[in-house]
Amino acid sequence: MDIESYTSAMVVGVPLVFIVLGLVAWAKSFGLTGNWLRVVSMAIGLILGSGYLLTKGFPVEYAGWFAVVVYGLGLGIVASGIYDAGKAIVRQ
Repeated sequence: MDIESYTSAMVVGVPLVFIVLGLVAWAKSFGLTGNWLRVVSMAIGLILGSGYLLTKGFPVEYAGWFAVVVYGLGLGIVASGIYDAGKAIVRQ
């Protein structure tokens, strides 16, 4: 991946975070609570983030696959953290 691809991934990651948050809120409407929401957030972030990077091309070396997994995990962690922070703000 070149620098242009990383920049594009960062820009696209912002709306993806909101999509993950929306899907987690949707999952919450089915009665999921607590740690299950974190698991769902992580899974959705991993799937969408990895899926996005794979649309740019399938990596052929380990470093490329590692970047795909790290991007997906990062998206899930960020979405989960935003969700938890928002929940804490609403409680106050």
